[in-house]
Amino acid sequence: MCGIVGLFLKDPALEPQLGALLSDMLITMTDRGPDSAGIAIYGGEAEGQAKLTVQSPEPTSDFAGLEEKLAEVSGGSARVAVKSTHAVITVAEDRLEAVREALAGISPSLRVMGAGTSVEIYKEVGLPKDVVARFGVSGMRGTHGIGHTRMATESAVTTMGAHPFSTGADQCLVHNGSLSNHNNLRRELVKKGMRFETTNDSEVAAAYLTAEMETGKDLGEALTGALDDLDGFFTFVVGTKSGFGVLRDPIACKPAVMAETDQYVAFGSEYRALVNLPGIETARVWEPEPSTVYFWDHDKAAA
Repeated sequence: MCGIVGLFLKDPALEPQLGALLSDMLITMTDRGPDSAGIAIYGGEAEGQAKLTVQSPEPTSDFAGLEEKLAEVSGGSARVAVKSTHAVITVAEDRLEAVREALAGISPSLRVMGAGTSVEIYKEVGLPKDVVARFGVSGMRGTHGIGHTRMATESAVTTMGAHPFSTGADQCLVHNGSLSNHNNLRRELVKKGMRFETTNDSEVAAAYLTAEMETGKDLGEALTGALDDLDGFFTFVVGTKSGFGVLRDPIACKPAVMAETDQYVAFGSEYRALVNLPGIETARVWEPEPSTVYFWDHDKAAA
């Protein structure tokens, strides 16, 4: 079943509240999928720096002395902020890939949740209220974010099976539905150099969009291509460094509602996820149409 939320801020005055607003939306969707939850926050970008969010089932041992272990490969730029089972590693942008490769040699249990100059991704097994509290999400600021609470129907309840899925720099996706051609598509994407951490069909959808954007398409164009290339039923909410997109399949059997004001664009699997947003009483509220790409970008005019 699963529950999805997303919030794209137009008004910078709301940026200090992003984590709190998004957390409230996600917690409201708990009964749509109480086995695991995750959230992606975009913000906190620093010039010349990038970051990796990593997760470990053994955080005490894996995160101990991590800065020192990464000192050489990062050119001394690595800084590690531990948040429960996750850590955010900030490094010089030109050392990002080298640090990512080095992590596997430090500990095979370290898993990269997301990487880029803007995004941080936190996900774990458990109720949304416990997940957001564990990582202090309510206190985070940012420009936009997406979240997901999961009911596992096709794979085990694990941290790696939780959403969001990130397969490219500052890109992530949450999904409600099921794809029928994901195995064939995965094989084609592997040939193009995409790497997969799980067997989840949602990771394939994320990788498809990453591969499309690597050809020069923007998020809106990549989502348009998904209508021809992805089979099944789905609702996607996707984040990039500056963008936010929503797409439903041609049948659109999964529930979805959106709201827009001068301050934000919001998405929820159900309207009740939106009711505590500021100014919701005067927002334009609608159900996104099937086979229709909704796409906003801080760097471009809304499409």
